[in-house]
Amino acid sequence: MQHRQRFLQIQHLLEHHEALWRPSPFYQPRPTWCEMHPDLSAALLSLDEDRVNHLAADPVASRQWLAGWLPIVKELPTLETLPPLPARTRPAAGVHFDWSIPGRKRQQIEAFANHVPATTAPLLEWCAGKGHLGRRLALADNRAVHSLEIDAGLCADGRHLATRARANQTLICGDALAPESRDHVPGREVLALHACGELHRHLVRHAATDGARGYRIAPCCYYRGAQEGYRPLNQDARLAMDGGALRLAVTETVTAPQRLRQRLARDQAWKQGLIALRNSLEGEAVRPYPPMPTHLLSGDFIRYGEAVARRQGLVLPARVDWEHWLAVGEARRQEVRRLELVRHTFRQCLELWLVLDIALGLEEAGFEVTLGHFCDRYLTPRNLLISAERQR
Repeated sequence: MQHRQRFLQIQHLLEHHEALWRPSPFYQPRPTWCEMHPDLSAALLSLDEDRVNHLAADPVASRQWLAGWLPIVKELPTLETLPPLPARTRPAAGVHFDWSIPGRKRQQIEAFANHVPATTAPLLEWCAGKGHLGRRLALADNRAVHSLEIDAGLCADGRHLATRARANQTLICGDALAPESRDHVPGREVLALHACGELHRHLVRHAATDGARGYRIAPCCYYRGAQEGYRPLNQDARLAMDGGALRLAVTETVTAPQRLRQRLARDQAWKQGLIALRNSLEGEAVRPYPPMPTHLLSGDFIRYGEAVARRQGLVLPARVDWEHWLAVGEARRQEVRRLELVRHTFRQCLELWLVLDIALGLEEAGFEVTLGHFCDRYLTPRNLLISAERQR
């Protein structure tokens, strides 16, 4: 299937079924689809804890379960199945390469590097962090690598690691969104492993004129840089994407440790408790829940609730039954987890729409593009790779 054909089919499906994926049960206790599919809503809310945990962790099992109520779910795998990308095996890294690289990140780097073709072109590592990917390729292929990173501390660490490894790598401290950073692009293969949001889209917006030999982009955090709305990259995109839709594409926690998952569950229960308390005082309404400083979540629910009330201008009564509202919040969290299974079954399709938008933007800029997965999902859910070569 051609990229544009796949993109248009996905776009059509998402447009015609947005009532299933766009409303967030976090903000809307009963999305409109609950009235359209009352039997499904009742079945979800009656799931026991073990069953909902299993379905939340296994997208294939979740879709098989949902397909009994939503036949459209059966069409998603066909649209999402991509052909394998060409790969090559590089010589094993030296014993010193693993300095300061977390284990899963190390595996992601190796998988990404195996999908960078062997050419003589110099490399530009975009949003490089400590330059681990660039250093791996500089050593494996004996290629000159420039690594662009905004954080001066990370650049200093990267220079130290490159010197220790004797890699032909130059760390450049600079803002990827600044016009002068694009001066490093001409004549190079550009690598962007999990450059967030507008940091990877910025490359595509200027691909027609920047003179890169090619791009290898594994996108991440699509919502970053889109606070005022998503600006598409190809001429056929017409799906409106707000922050909620963009965040939906990256809500999986498959690689998160159990401790973090427990913390996220507690945080969600606290937020739901505060939403319910506010609705009891000011009336039911869908209100934004702006981000709160993380230190507010380090105490207990009472201190958190009082701090959030002050920040949101919520006038609390003299006495609040905090234990009651915490219980309400936990109950609402359990409902949200079950109802979100419907919304979450469209995550991969939504992410593929975003990635195809990038691919088509590069095609319109004069590149030949392939698209596929560079690693297994257990390493990172953000495992889609766009590989683009300038047409001769």
